[in-house]
Amino acid sequence: MLYDLVVVIPVYNEEACINTVIKSWYDMLFDLKIHFLIIVLNDGSQDGTADVLARFADNERISIINKKNSGHGSTILMGYHKAVKIAEWVFQCDSDDEMKADYFPKLWTERQKYVALFGVRENRTQNFARKLISAVSRLIVKLLFGQGVIDVNTPYRLMRSDVLKPIITQIPANTFAPNLIISGTLAQSELLLYNVPIPYQSRKTGKVSIVKWQLWRIAILSFWQTLRCRPKINNAR
Repeated sequence: MLYDLVVVIPVYNEEACINTVIKSWYDMLFDLKIHFLIIVLNDGSQDGTADVLARFADNERISIINKKNSGHGSTILMGYHKAVKIAEWVFQCDSDDEMKADYFPKLWTERQKYVALFGVRENRTQNFARKLISAVSRLIVKLLFGQGVIDVNTPYRLMRSDVLKPIITQIPANTFAPNLIISGTLAQSELLLYNVPIPYQSRKTGKVSIVKWQLWRIAILSFWQTLRCRPKINNAR
């Protein structure tokens, strides 16, 4: 493998904070002396995100991909497919700075004991609709797959490439919430998983791109896709 770790960061309209987010992850990983690459996928942002990302164009540890908008899920999958080819470990985080880079060592130092490690969002604040949908998502994954992952859609996850690769090859590119399916597949396996609380803070910049009326349509779509897509993996390592 070319890298010990590839960090996948999907971005959409995060002009105000993306510079800080990338620098914080770069500095933290550099201090840990990890051989890493950060892949930032700009999913057709309509603000000045692309201009901010251009500042990192000459950094060999940061790969910037500007692409047409295809949605959060397909953008994550694109990053995963690139990452599993070149790194032993893949980490995915969001670009909204709600879960800080400072807590990544909690996962990294424990990685040799597990195949996947999940940051459980601690003290997360949500409106009623989002709380209900999150609860339903957890229930769906628990009923379909098992309960090995506490925060099934957490955007703070570290996974072995050799375990992640066969899962994502079975997930359609247009899947809205691939992390639900990945969490479920891992929960159903007999592989060792790790859940650790990670402080969560509400975004201070930008705004949530999914409005309230869309939540239920998306929840139904995610449920249907999760129900239909049941990846198989070899539990032997």
